[in-house]
Amino acid sequence: MSASRTERLLNLLIALLNTKYGLRRGELREKVYHDTTSSEVAFGRRFERDKGELRRFGFDVETVTDKGWGSDDPATTRYRIGKESNRLPDVSLTPEECTVLVLAAQLWEHAALGSAALDAVRKLQAAGGLVDAGLPAAVQPRIRPAGQAFEDLVSAMHAQHPVSFTYLAGSTGQEQERLVEPWGLGSRFGQWYLVGHDRARGDKRFFRLSRLTSAVTVLEKESFKPPEGFNVRAELAGLPELPVQTAVVDVEQGRLLGLRKRAVAASGATPEHAAPESATPEHAAHPATGTDRLTVPFRDAETLAEELASYGPRVRVVSPPDLAAAVRRRLTAAAGFAARPVPDVAFPDAGHAARSRKRTSEDQLKRMLQLVPFLVHNQGLHISEVAARFGITRKELEDDLRILICSGLPEGYPDDLLDIQWDTDHVFITQALDLTRPVRFTVDEACALLTGLETLNGLPEVAEGGALESVTLKLMAAAGEEGLKAAALSGPEVAPGNSATLETARSAIRSGAQLHLVYFSPQRDAVSERDVDPLRLYSLDNTWYLEAYCHSARGLRNFRLDRIEALTPNGRPAAGTAKPLDGFPVKLFTPNDDDTLVVVELAPRGTGLADDYYAERTAPLPGGGMLAEIRFGSTDWLPTFVAQHGGMVRILQPGALADASRQWLAAALAQYEDFPAGPID
Repeated sequence: MSASRTERLLNLLIALLNTKYGLRRGELREKVYHDTTSSEVAFGRRFERDKGELRRFGFDVETVTDKGWGSDDPATTRYRIGKESNRLPDVSLTPEECTVLVLAAQLWEHAALGSAALDAVRKLQAAGGLVDAGLPAAVQPRIRPAGQAFEDLVSAMHAQHPVSFTYLAGSTGQEQERLVEPWGLGSRFGQWYLVGHDRARGDKRFFRLSRLTSAVTVLEKESFKPPEGFNVRAELAGLPELPVQTAVVDVEQGRLLGLRKRAVAASGATPEHAAPESATPEHAAHPATGTDRLTVPFRDAETLAEELASYGPRVRVVSPPDLAAAVRRRLTAAAGFAARPVPDVAFPDAGHAARSRKRTSEDQLKRMLQLVPFLVHNQGLHISEVAARFGITRKELEDDLRILICSGLPEGYPDDLLDIQWDTDHVFITQALDLTRPVRFTVDEACALLTGLETLNGLPEVAEGGALESVTLKLMAAAGEEGLKAAALSGPEVAPGNSATLETARSAIRSGAQLHLVYFSPQRDAVSERDVDPLRLYSLDNTWYLEAYCHSARGLRNFRLDRIEALTPNGRPAAGTAKPLDGFPVKLFTPNDDDTLVVVELAPRGTGLADDYYAERTAPLPGGGMLAEIRFGSTDWLPTFVAQHGGMVRILQPGALADASRQWLAAALAQYEDFPAGPID
C-alpha cells in the first residue's frame, strides 16, 4: 500500500464510522476518493478492495438497502461501520493477571506471532485495561522460532487457503509433493506438526515441520473450510509416541562424552532395546580399531540422525539401517551444498544486519489505529516515550501524526479533523472522531495471547493462584468468535525436564546465593566445575538456561539446565556486581575480541540461522538464499555446525575453514560407502 492509500483508507474508515444511515458509493467516490476519471467498474473494484482491507483490520462494513423497487441497485446501496460491533470490549485486569498476560505475550517475542502478541497488548493498553506489572526475574519462558514455514502455515491457516510443499516421508525416505488444507498447528514430543486434509490422499494427515524440504506455497486463489470445532491439541493428543529403539554405533575412543552418558551396556540391554542380528551388516560385526561400540536407545531416527551427523567421522552407525541412511542423507546434502560454485561475497555498507521485516504502509495504518486510542488514554506523554512504546523512530511517529491530523470527515470543517498537538514535545489529542477505542482482536492476536496462556499452564509457579485461569476467561470473552479459532494452534511444553535444578537456581536468584555447578560442555567434550552468581532463568520451548556470572571465565555465561550434572549452593553470597544482559533472548554466545568472523552461505530453508547465531551482516542471494557474517569464538566445531544442518549452511570464508569442513564431511561419508544410499523399505 502507498502512503496515499493509507490516508485514503483512514478517511474512508472515519467516514463509515461517523454515519448513522450510511453513505452511498457515489458519495464516497466524490467526497473520500475524489475520483472523477476512472470508470464505474474500475472504481467498484477499487472500493471492494478497500472494504476487504478494512475487514482485515477488524472493521466489518455493513450494507444498508432500502426496501422496495431498486433495492438491489449499487447506486442506492449505503455503507457504514457499526461503532460497537468492531470495538474491543472493555477488559479490566488485576496486576497479577497483567503479569500473566505479559508473560504469555512475551512467549512469542521472537517467534511467528510476536508482532501479533505485541499488537494485542497495545490494544489492551490503549483501552486502559492493562496496568503496569512487574515480571518475575527468575522465570522468563519463550517459544523457539520455528522458521518461515511455520509463519506461512499460520497465515494460510487463518486465511483458510490450501498450501503445497515438498515433504520427506518418514516411512519411505522419499520426497513427495503434498497439497494440504491446513487445519491446525501444534507441538508434540518437542516437534511442530501440521494437521490437515491431504487432498491427494483424501484424508487427514499429520506432517512434521522438520521434514518439509521446500518452502511453503500458499494457494491464495483457493479456499477451504476446516471441520467444525477442530482442536489441534486434542488431535495431537492421540498421536502415539514412537517406540523405543536401539542404535548400535562405533564411537572414537575418548570422544563424545555426552553420547556415552546415554548409552546402555550391551549385556544389560533388554530384548526390546537390543538391535536384531539381521540389522547388523557382516562387515560391521566388530568395531573398528580405535573405536568403542555403544548401544544407544532412541525414539526418533531423524532427531538422532541430526545429532550423529554432527559428529562426522567420530561416529559411525552400525544399525539400524534406516538410521544409517538418515545420517548419510544429511551428510550427502551437506557435502553437495559445500561443493557448489561459490557466489560473490559482498555485503551492504558496514552495520548490523537488518533482519526485521520491512515496514509497510499496512503496518503504518494498523499502528495509527492503535495510536489514537493510546493517546486518548495517555495524554501528555513525551513524544520520545510514545515512539518507544510503539517501537518506531521519532520521525516515523511524526509522519503518522501528520497523516492523522489531515484525516477526518468528508469535506468537513476544521473541527471535523483529528486534532493532535505536539508542539512542546508532549502529545495531546482533543478530537478522536470515534477512534477512541481499539478495534477487536484479529485472529492472529487472539491466537497469540490465548495459545500463550494455554502454554503457561505447564509452569506450576504461573498456573497456581488463579490469575492464569481468570485472565484466560476474560480474554476469551473479549476475543469472541476470533478466540474460538485459537483452538487451531497449540504451543509447546515449556516445563523443564529437571524441575529440581530449576527450583535450586530460582531459589538462589531470589536469595542472592552463589552456586557451585558441575557442567558438561558438548563443544569442549568435557565436564568442568564452576562457581557462579545466578542472574536469570529463561527458556526456549522446554530447554531452560541459567544466565550467570562465571567466576572461572570472569564473565557472563549461559548454562543449559539439562547439561548441569550437579547444582548446589556453596555457602557464599553472590557478588551482586554483574547484571543480566539487556533484552531477550539472551545471546547464547558471548562475543570476544579474538573471535573469528566467518562468512557462510545459507540455503533458503536455513536463512533463520542468521538470527539464531546473531549474524553481524547479511546479504540476500538470488533464489532466496543468504550470505551471513557470523562471529565464532571457536572454529573447531564449524564442521559439526555444517553437518548438523544437512545442506542448509556451508562455510565460504576463511578458505582454510571451508576446505577443512569439506574434508571433514568427506571423511564422515567414507564410513558409509558400503551402506545403501537410498531409503530402506
